Amino acid sequence: MTGMTLTDPLGPADGAACPVRHWEVPDLAGAAFDPTLGELMREGPVTRIRLPNGEGWAWLVTRYDDVRTVADDPRFSREAVLERPVTRLAPHFVPDRGAVGFLDPPAHTRLRRSVAPALTAKGVERVRDKARLMLDEIVDELVRGGPPADLTAAVLSPFPIAVICEVMGVPAADRHTMHIWTQLILSSAHGKTVSEKAKREMSAYFSDLVALREGSTGEDVASLLGAAVGRGEVTLEEAVGLAVLLQIGGEAVTNNSGQMFYLLLTRPDLLERLRTEPAIRPRAIDEFLRYIPHRSAVGLSRIALQDVEIRGVRIQAGDPVYVSYVAANRDPEVFPDPETIDFSRSPNRHVSFGFGPHYCPGAQLGRLEEELLVDALLDRLPGLRLAVPPEQVPFRKGALIRGPETLPVTW
Repeated sequence: MTGMTLTDPLGPADGAACPVRHWEVPDLAGAAFDPTLGELMREGPVTRIRLPNGEGWAWLVTRYDDVRTVADDPRFSREAVLERPVTRLAPHFVPDRGAVGFLDPPAHTRLRRSVAPALTAKGVERVRDKARLMLDEIVDELVRGGPPADLTAAVLSPFPIAVICEVMGVPAADRHTMHIWTQLILSSAHGKTVSEKAKREMSAYFSDLVALREGSTGEDVASLLGAAVGRGEVTLEEAVGLAVLLQIGGEAVTNNSGQMFYLLLTRPDLLERLRTEPAIRPRAIDEFLRYIPHRSAVGLSRIALQDVEIRGVRIQAGDPVYVSYVAANRDPEVFPDPETIDFSRSPNRHVSFGFGPHYCPGAQLGRLEEELLVDALLDRLPGLRLAVPPEQVPFRKGALIRGPETLPVTW
């Protein structure tokens, strides 16, 4: 386990020797890298932070090897966070007991296994043709309407919603409601009460949907969860928590692809390469996934279950720890010249989908959607370009997942 050993009680420095940095987390435009995160990375591989909400401070780990180790080490627990008011970004963070994001193995493994058939490479391939058809219809409508248009509203938002609802087994008539709930849950701009209400309403919806699918033989997530509940393999509460997480995560493609197309439309050299060299598109998408700072600040914390040393710093049992996948993706020891977008980068072992037991279950689906979007928009709209100067593209404020609010384009 690179960079990490059991504590030597006489050797490492403890928290008292490491100042706490207040991280205000500004709203940033484009692919601008958070200046505070950049400073923390330069200050050392292990620092201490205080975020805008919650209580106390937490450790922040930013080096690639250390991030992967903490994310995969059973000495750092997600479940233990339930008992701690950890400093955090969002004001409305209220973990649900039984939610997969706050389970440790083996319970975490058991729950994820129940939906694996829908999210493995084979399961995702089952929806490829349907996803391509849905995207073609969405782009057809965009073309009929003519330029200018908001690419976010016309394509980048409705397509991931349609795909994740298809995978989840959510009827088309309920897609808009799911989108509204997701946007409220993923934003800190509306306040704690509004976000918590949206989460309760989405949870109630999936509770009814999963319960209706008990005994089902369907291949969508709700049916798989209903069948697992019927067999007694997972509880309804666990199934609902997982469904909510997957539904919300499915819309992250909107913001990630928004940042990717913003970069392409402001970098004509990159756009032209992808137009003329379609064979490199999958590799280019991986490089965008590495480069794009996809989230604000950090995600979910972990709690150290025993004393651990990381690069000479003692993390004591009970201390909260965050990892930054955004920082890890810019580690120069792993990614030479990390500030450069390099489509020939190989290997490209980015951690944009996380690492370890909590690796994003929708990673395969997200890649599929990005590939379909790039193919459809670059091939069908060869003259695609921004309709406004780059600095006039508004980016979301108070968003946990970064991306453009609108992306005005013409062709």
